[in-house]
This record gives sequence, structure tokens and C-alpha cells, in this order.
Amino acid sequence: MGAEAKRAEEWADVTPDAARRLVTAAVQAFAERGYHATTTRDIAGRAGMSPAALYIHYKTKEELLYQISGVGHRLALDILRRAREGDGSPADRLAEAVRTFVRWHAEHHTTARVVQYELGALGEEHHDEIVGLRRDSDAAVRAIIEDGVATGDFDVPDVRGTTLAVLSLCIDVARWFNADGKRTPGEVGELYAGLVLRMVGYAGQE
Repeated sequence: MGAEAKRAEEWADVTPDAARRLVTAAVQAFAERGYHATTTRDIAGRAGMSPAALYIHYKTKEELLYQISGVGHRLALDILRRAREGDGSPADRLAEAVRTFVRWHAEHHTTARVVQYELGALGEEHHDEIVGLRRDSDAAVRAIIEDGVATGDFDVPDVRGTTLAVLSLCIDVARWFNADGKRTPGEVGELYAGLVLRMVGYAGQE
């Protein structure tokens, strides 16, 4: 699937088409220039629209960022919750959480950079809502690690600190991943799943 097709699929639930084009354009602009250096004129121009047309769908630039951040964080949370509630041992579920979370950050690295690294640009109310979603993501991973500690599969003296390390490792993929590089998103996901299992002291690996 090409880059344009991936972007269309990623924002398929955003309607109407003009709003979806604006979100896609905003992701590209924020990723390239940063939120604060991007103007509404930049975004509208990339979407092939006038600045006045942008305000029909989004009252402010911050509202666009909130839309992007909200969609991205809810997708991430859904990935982690599915892994937490899945079948298998704690090691199976932690590996699946990392594998799919990393793959999403690699496949959608442009969007993920905006979602993960422009949080501070949100207004207070929106910021608080998104931070709540991040706490829920943290809780999903922490629950899996706690299960592994309880069963004796994991050796983790500091569950909260280890959870933060795991999530940070996964999220950072969005910063460096290169679609033209040697590893595919799936390969990076498999690599990181193995790394995280070693981080938690899982002895069941071959």
C-alpha cells in the first residue's frame, strides 16, 4: 500500500472529504514544520483549499491537532487493550502488545510523530483528555506486566518504571523509522517484542 493510500485509510472515519483532506494536510505540515511553525494557510494550501474554507470544518489550528491526537491515541489504546484482553500467557500478550504497537508507529510514523510529540501544544482541556488516554494506555501495559510478575514469568522489581520504559521504547520508533530502510514495520515489531521480553526477565525464550 502506497503512502497516499495509507493516509486515506488512516483517516477514513473523518468526514466529510474536505475535513479528511485538512487532517491529512495538517499531519504532513505538523510533522515537517512542527505545530507552532505551521500556519492555517500552510494547511489549507496543502489541502488545495482556501484558509476561509478551513474554518468551516475546524475553528482553530489547535482543534485540528486535537482531532489528530485524539484519533491516534484512541487507536493506540485499542491496540494495547486488545493485547491485554487477549488469550495466552503474560509473555504472549506482552509480545503482542509491543509487536502491534511498534508496527503501528512504524507504518504510520508521520502521524505518530505528531500524535506523540506535539501533545504540549494542545489547550488545557484537550491536553487533559489526551493525557487521560495515555494513562489508560500505560495501565493496559502495566496490567500485562503485573500478570507476568504474579505468575512468576517476569522478574520486574519496578513495574511502573518498566512500563514507562516499554512504552517509551515503542513510541520512539515513530521518530526514527524510515520506510526506505532495511527493516519492515513487522520486522521492527518482532525485534522489539523480543527486546521487551528480555527487559522483563522472561526466561521462556529460546
